[in-house]
Amino acid sequence: MTNIPASVDTIARTCLYEGYVLWPYRPSAVKNTKRWTFGGVFPEGPCAQELGERCETSTQVLYEHTGPPGTVTVRLRFLHVVDRTVEREGPRGPEAVDGLVVDGERYTAWQEAAEREVLLRVTVPGDGGSVPVRVPAGSVREDVLDASGRRAGRVVRSWYGLTGVLGVTCTPVGPGAHRLTVTARNTTPCPVPDREDRNSRERASSYAFASAHLILHGDDGRFVSPVDPPDHLSEASGACAHGGVWPVLAGAEGQGRTSSTVLASPITLYDFPAVAPESPGDLFDGTEIDQLLVLGVLSMPEEELAEARACDPLVRETLDRCAGLDQGALSALHGGIREFRPVDAAGARRTGEDR
Repeated sequence: MTNIPASVDTIARTCLYEGYVLWPYRPSAVKNTKRWTFGGVFPEGPCAQELGERCETSTQVLYEHTGPPGTVTVRLRFLHVVDRTVEREGPRGPEAVDGLVVDGERYTAWQEAAEREVLLRVTVPGDGGSVPVRVPAGSVREDVLDASGRRAGRVVRSWYGLTGVLGVTCTPVGPGAHRLTVTARNTTPCPVPDREDRNSRERASSYAFASAHLILHGDDGRFVSPVDPPDHLSEASGACAHGGVWPVLAGAEGQGRTSSTVLASPITLYDFPAVAPESPGDLFDGTEIDQLLVLGVLSMPEEELAEARACDPLVRETLDRCAGLDQGALSALHGGIREFRPVDAAGARRTGEDR
């Protein structure tokens, strides 16, 4: 099985959790209470129609390959919304509560997410192929014990089953060049959303592929840049269509107009994106606005921090990482000069250079 280059996996994970813990989210916050905002693929039919959401995400990319048939590996990655309930051990048995505090540790009923991945391998040249998306429904229970070892309550995590299809078609567009069309569709049975319910989208998110993105890797060929294709494939590249995601070249090489790997995400990126080297680990936006958000976290009242920590294991890790940053790490997030560019006599950038 083909492994994703580490540099691609890092930026893909950043896209996967874009906005997931922004500021960060917590149940009582007035602002930023809408989660699962990027890359949602909702169940086809009335669910997606009533909400005005996509039931399918798709991309088309050009792939140059000569010689014997080779393999292209396609990965669909997304977040699966998990509902977390809290039960308190009462005189008549477990009873559902909004929150529970045991020996100073807080447990809150809310939502979190589980990472899911579906893999498809196809041969190029070839007819493509498809694979079903099947995530069984399930639940896990975690006992909450007090200092004496007595069960004080339980945390129950449950999720709905998901179904769908991940497919690839391959069409020749020139000598040694092929257009790969990748489509991921959500076919999960889902209740019809209530238009009068302001939280209908949040409820339907439990049946969605949240933050869905695609990673393509070719063993023997090269993908062509959608941003800057070579002249002989410019017209074919311009005819490519995309729905819900935008593809860019990715990988360790970090330059050129072709690559063995493509990342197609709901976040608009440039070719060969990378997390800033100053980032000390998973924070918020790969240092795009990390300093601002870290300072915001460090200034939060203790009560808000405690509530945020109880929201989600990933949120807790992020808050701990923020608290552990020393002055040098914080200063590094302030910004940096990547390169010096020549200027003309008037001090303006030369024509044609990136801004």
